[in-house]
Formats: sequence, structure tokens, C-alpha cells
Amino acid sequence: MIITPFLVIAMIVVFVLLFLFFKTVDKRKWLVLIVSLVLTPFVYFYMLYPFINIVSNYHHQKYFNSEAWIEKPNLRYEMIDSTIASDTLIGLTKEKAQQLLGPHEWLTWSEEIKAHDENKWNYGMGIEPGAFNDKTECVEITFTDHKISSLKHFQQDITFEKNEKE
Repeated sequence: MIITPFLVIAMIVVFVLLFLFFKTVDKRKWLVLIVSLVLTPFVYFYMLYPFINIVSNYHHQKYFNSEAWIEKPNLRYEMIDSTIASDTLIGLTKEKAQQLLGPHEWLTWSEEIKAHDENKWNYGMGIEPGAFNDKTECVEITFTDHKISSLKHFQQDITFEKNEKE
């Protein structure tokens, strides 16, 4: 376990709150102090820490891996930040991009040509963990002269198809 300033501050806050609560129950300060010291780690690690993990939007960051990109499309969001920051895919040809990323999942609609743009590939990347997350992660890869020129990370609302049985 890594001791961070947040951990220390949170433990102090939990201790003070427990101490104040138990002080209303029992007037013996030595007993209140011992009970608060014993219960603080349990309250922190079994109540506060899980709650923080549920509502926070933290996820692991990974480097780009072609095999993982193709085999686990719902975990692509873990790779996209480092891929964009390092320009890993910039300059690759369409053939090499299809070999590394697999076939595109959909094409961007272009109002100019009133059709799907063959130079803008899109991939779904899954849903980032978090209690209040209602968006799915996506990336748009733009080609210029048959080479990747940019990657644009965006979010879409999660939609569910209705299964109408009559």
C-alpha cells in the first residue's frame, strides 16, 4: 500500500468523525480513542474507499497493443490516451492501420458528399468504469493522402435498441 497525502487526510477525517460520534455514546475518552483507532482503518477501507472507487472515473492506462485492440474492443479506452499522446499511429497507411486495428466499425457521415467518408474510420472503445457514466468512448481516425493524419477521441450517448415483438 502506498501512503499518499489523500490517504492520510482521509484517515484523519474518518478518525475525527468516529471519535466525535463515539464521544456522544460514551464519556470515557480512553475507550473512545481506542475504539476510534481500531475502527478507522475498517471504515476507511471497507466503506469510504470502495465508495470513492465507485463514483470516480479512474481507469488503468496501457500502451497500444494491436492484439489487445482487436481481441478486447471493450477495453480499448485504456490504450487510447497514450496512443494519441505518443502519435503511435500517425503516418500509417490504410493497409497497415487495418492490419493493426482491424476493419473499421463505421465510417463518419460527411454532409459535403452526402455519404460515408472513406477517410474517417471510427472504432468503439467500450465504456469507462464509473457509477454515473452514461457515455461510450469512441475514436475517429482521419486519413489524409491514405495515411493517418489525426485521431480524435470522443464520447457518444449509450443507446439501446428496442426489441419490438408483436
